[in-house]
Order: sequence, then structure tokens, then C-alpha cells
Amino acid sequence: MNTPKNIDVLVIGGGPAGATAAAFLAQQGQQVALFEKAQFPRFHIGESLLPANVALLKEMGVNEAVEAIAMPKYGVEFVSPWHNNRSTTLEFTECWDKTMPKAYQVRRADFDEILLRNAQKKGVDVREQHRVTNVEFLPEHAGAIVTVQDAQGQSQVWNTRFVLDASGRDTFLANKMKAKLKNPKHNSSALFAHVEGARRLEGTREGNISIFWFEHGWFWFIPLQGGVTSVGAVCWPYYLKSRKTDLTQFFHDTVALCPPLADRLKDARVVSEVHATGNYSYSSQRTHGANYLLLGDAFAFVDPVFSSGVFLAMNSGKVGAQTVMQCLREPASAPAALKRFDKVVRKGPREFSWFIYRVTNPTMRDLFMEPRNILRMKEALLSVFAGDIFGRTPIWPSLYMFKTVYYLSSLRNLRRTISAWKRRQFNIRDVEAPSRAA
Repeated sequence: MNTPKNIDVLVIGGGPAGATAAAFLAQQGQQVALFEKAQFPRFHIGESLLPANVALLKEMGVNEAVEAIAMPKYGVEFVSPWHNNRSTTLEFTECWDKTMPKAYQVRRADFDEILLRNAQKKGVDVREQHRVTNVEFLPEHAGAIVTVQDAQGQSQVWNTRFVLDASGRDTFLANKMKAKLKNPKHNSSALFAHVEGARRLEGTREGNISIFWFEHGWFWFIPLQGGVTSVGAVCWPYYLKSRKTDLTQFFHDTVALCPPLADRLKDARVVSEVHATGNYSYSSQRTHGANYLLLGDAFAFVDPVFSSGVFLAMNSGKVGAQTVMQCLREPASAPAALKRFDKVVRKGPREFSWFIYRVTNPTMRDLFMEPRNILRMKEALLSVFAGDIFGRTPIWPSLYMFKTVYYLSSLRNLRRTISAWKRRQFNIRDVEAPSRAA
């Protein structure tokens, strides 16, 4: 091991959360080291951003670079087989705040590298192919000793005043502290690939994300630059476990279960590896400690249906940087700063989860397919989908009315509601439990 190096803040992970936090901290004069296990650019899923991302990108000075590699996204299309395969499109121009008319669809390899290089330009010591192997927190809130392994297998020791865990689904600190929990209210798997030759929407809607419901969950259809489209099925774990063929064939068989999507892909060919991931809905019991924070997916992830992942990660990175600055400069105010951070980081997954848990419910499908703007409910709903949940836009009374309409509609169709509830309980069951018991 080498001589320990001293640093103000050490960041685990170079994705959107880590790169955002590191950039803001370096901009304010902190000595920051960021350790990323991969070499960028690297493949990653989650290519759809929200309009609320754009303001963050502008603040970071990278919006033009992102726009150059992106497809503009002006809204979301829903396609439902329970409504005669009819589609409906919701546009971000219909949000409460009319200043957020669009977002972007991005290849994450390109997008994440832009954010990481931006942090590097601002003075962050970025070290790729470096894996954090241990964090030992010191008593009396004196910081931490972090052990890192480089690409050659050599270990380094770093002394830091603060640790930011932005390790994504690796959930480094949550695993270390045995604080990671499966989400008991949701349980999904995903199957996805990139294709070429897919038939897209026309005109300004070409870059819109499309959501296709089908029997076992829902599909995403995300147009990217260069004629490539990201297609994925978010399905219940029992369905993914039923696979008897190789992943590529299973992907094609799954697409065939959704005729409107199959029609869009009839002339398309898969141009990437087909990926599968299971049981990815989780959260940590805590968001922070006296000298550490969990950012983005290192804290929680629910479901990608509303494309909230990158925005929540970047927002947690910005708020995390503000929290660290206050903790380091004004130690007496650290408890209050950490409490505010906890509130913000928990709010994002909570607000999106209410819709995520119900997105396959027949009552919710009805409301999405036939949206009405009574009492500005449609504007409030679209504001959530745009990521406008942390500002002062007064969407909450209208959003509560939307939820009231949902519950009243569910009561009006009580038999269907009970049947849907029972089906969901069956769908989210832990399919691994019997094998573990055996």
C-alpha cells in the first residue's frame, strides 16, 4: 500500500449522481477524488431524461454538449391493448410550468462521459478502473479511511473528510451496512436491447418515448441518435423466470406478445447484446450518516417507467454537494443540513412510486388514455412526469384531486379493482423464495 492521501470529499462512482456532486464540489473549491470501477465510455441503460434535467445541465455548463448527442423528447406516448391498441400522447408543453417544453433521449455511454469529463475539467481527480474495496469510518465524525484497488490490483489508501456513495446498483455502503432492502411494494425484472430500423413517430414526435402495456408489464421504446432505438420490457419476475430459450429469442418472443410494438419493429434488427436484469426494486434504510451520503441509485431505485432515474440521481448529486459544503464549513449546522438532504432524497422516489405502483392498474390506464384537465389535474400530472416536484410550482392540490379521482374510479369499478389488486399481489411475489427455502 502507498502513503495515505488526504482529500476533502471522496466519491464512489462516476455516473450522473457522482459526476454531478463532484463537479459542484470542485467548483466551490473542495479537493475531490472520484473513483469509477469502469473505463468510460461504457454501456448503461436509462436513456430517457426529464425536462427538469435541462435546467441542471445548463447550470453545469454541459447542456449544449448533451443536446449535440441527443434526440429531443417533447412528450410521452401511451399505447394500450385494453383500449383497442389506441395511443395517446402527453406533451410537456401541457405542464403547469410552460418553461420546460422538452427533454432529451441520450446514449448513456456518451451522456455519462460528458458529465464525468466536466467534473474532471473542474478539478476533480477522476480515476477510472479504480474500485473502492473498503470504507472505515473514524470515531467522532473524523472522516473515513478508504481503500481503493486500481486496474493492476494495487491498493491505495485515502483519508477523506466526507464520502459520497454514488455507486448505483452496486449500493456499496448500503450493502456494507446491511441496510439494503427489497421493496415490498414492487418487484420487477427487465429485458432490453438496441435495435436499428424501428418505425418511429413522425415530425417533432420522433424522439418521444413510447410506453406499450402488455400482459406481463410494459415496454419502453426510446429513439436515439443515429437510427438506434432502445427497446425494453419491464416485466414481472415470474415471466422472466419462465424463459426456456436464449435471451435473444426470448426478447423476440416477448415483443411478439405486444402487436403494436411488434409492428413498429417488423423491419428492425437487434444490434446489441440482449440484457436481462431481475428484482431491481430496492431502497436503503438510511440516506446518510455524519460523514457520508447515499446518492441516486445507491439509495433507492423503483422502476424506470417515468424516466425519473437520471434526474433523481443528478438532483441528489446537486443537493448532496450543497449538504457537504454546509457540513464541512458549518459543522454546527450539519444535523439540520443532513435532515434536509434526507427529506429531498426520499421525496423523489416517494412521489414517483405512487404512480409506478399503479401504472399497470386498469383504472390508471383509463386515466392516462383519456386525460382531462379539470382543476388542472392534467397539468399537475405532467409536471410530475417532467420532474417538477422540488420547486415551487403549485401542483399539489390538483395532484391530490387526481388521486381522489383515481380512488373514486376504483371504488366505482370495485370488482375490477379487487381483481387487479389480487393479480398485482401475485405478480410481485418473490419467485426466488421457494428455491431459497428448499
